[in-house]
Amino acid sequence: MKIFIAQLNYIVGDLDENTKKIIDAIYKAKEKKADIVLFSELAICGYPPEDLLYFEDFEKKIHLKLEEIISHTKDIFVVVGLIRKNPSKQEKDLYNSAAIICDGKLLGYKDKTLLPDYDVFKERRYFEPGKEEKIFQYKNKKISVLICEDAWQHGGKVHFTKYLKDPVLDVKPLHPDIVLNLAASPFYFEKRDVRLHIYEQTAKTLNCPVIVCNQVGANDELVFDGYSMFFDKEGILREIGKGFEEDFLLIDLEKKEKEKSFITSSIEDLYHSLVLGVKDYFRKQNLKKACIGLSGGIDSALVCCIAQQALGKENVLAVNMPSRFSSFQGIEDSNQLANNLDIKLIDIPIDKMFQEFLDLLSPVFFNTKPNIAEENLQARIRGIILMAISNKLGHIVLSTGNKSEMAMGYSTLYGDMCGGLGVLADVAKTQVYQLANWINKDKEIIPLSIIEKPPSAELKENQKDEDDLPAYKIVDTVLKDYVEEHRSSREIVDKRLLKKELVDDLVRRIHLAEYKRRQSPIGIRVSKKSFSKGRYFPIVQKWIKDRLEEEI
Repeated sequence: MKIFIAQLNYIVGDLDENTKKIIDAIYKAKEKKADIVLFSELAICGYPPEDLLYFEDFEKKIHLKLEEIISHTKDIFVVVGLIRKNPSKQEKDLYNSAAIICDGKLLGYKDKTLLPDYDVFKERRYFEPGKEEKIFQYKNKKISVLICEDAWQHGGKVHFTKYLKDPVLDVKPLHPDIVLNLAASPFYFEKRDVRLHIYEQTAKTLNCPVIVCNQVGANDELVFDGYSMFFDKEGILREIGKGFEEDFLLIDLEKKEKEKSFITSSIEDLYHSLVLGVKDYFRKQNLKKACIGLSGGIDSALVCCIAQQALGKENVLAVNMPSRFSSFQGIEDSNQLANNLDIKLIDIPIDKMFQEFLDLLSPVFFNTKPNIAEENLQARIRGIILMAISNKLGHIVLSTGNKSEMAMGYSTLYGDMCGGLGVLADVAKTQVYQLANWINKDKEIIPLSIIEKPPSAELKENQKDEDDLPAYKIVDTVLKDYVEEHRSSREIVDKRLLKKELVDDLVRRIHLAEYKRRQSPIGIRVSKKSFSKGRYFPIVQKWIKDRLEEEI
């Protein structure tokens, strides 16, 4: 039996284009003499549709599109993800389902049993859980269909909830010959081994092949990396799709393929996820051009590299806005980077405007010492310039702040935080350096002086980031432990052998900056826990402060 995996990039809500992609893939599968074609979760509408699901005509049009798809399924077995009405009308009106189609007929549906309601997922907000596991007969094979999360509890990788069912164990007594898994599993850094473990365990438990079709493409904050997979009944990986691009795989269950090793560079995957995040954010909204404040620092240099690859060199405008505190080296570095990337760079000095603001505010600032107010004023002037360019020329401003700065509040509201998309909002500062070095692996694109010089906002004389923050290596360690791994302050102190006062201060800063992050542009999610999506803390709260004081 031959199974065709259609790993496709869908636009949420573009039912016409998504359906066309699905039908085109069905004909590709027929050309390859495939018996089965498998699509990803909620393929017809794209994942995640979120509150589009509250529109009744949304579901109705999806089923019109299903009828259109069915009409193209002569002589082939098709499994495609969609939403459907809950006929029992119990708690929720909808199911997250797979339509099972064969030879021009709808055989039935398999409803998703486990609905994640943690981190970036809000499926229980919309869907009723499926009630049973099913077997579909085709060419003397018993086919089981699972939808994404249905396999995760069995793999022991669900840490935020305890489901009452394990669909893998529930389907075991049905003795399937093949398991088809429709997935929309978003990327995060070093997720590869988690997926391998889950599907390896599923195959071993059910003693049958497992074929996974995972969505690819970026939708808002989420990036879906593809890497669709085929495991044999021993749980050995026999085939894997491409990452971060559309792909088609033909799986021949009768052939004994060599074992595949899924070894990728984590930093390379991280880079490609950011490029895809920018590319699809623009492409899917029919946007073309971006502008970036290029300071001569490593963050803005990295964003320029990502934007140039995602959008094309002709669609990236870099803007250098030096002040009296800008170093000559920074200006030279900006020019060199722009030359290396072949992107347009314009210079708009801000010192005259800065002085005019200081003169204007002198009655208010009289008899006070310069402080953060004067520093932030420069960042906000730059923000005004970038947003004016955006309004006039139609360029989308890409924000350059990284996750470490966002965590510490080391950023300026209405200044460097302005923009339409936070490219590095979920990338820690230490990862920024790793990415820069990866970009330079074959050829120096980012000038070495940018990578080697101490990071500085250059908003006052001889300013260095580490004058106001601990070393980024320490900040990022605490950030990962506290935000991504949910460790307490005391656990971090014991594990990392850091001073309690230091850890407590960093944790306090994370929560004090919550109000800033709420007003930042959406950011591309590339870690297990981002600030942009999937993390919910009140701004006005007293629990964290009291809790830190109580820990001894």
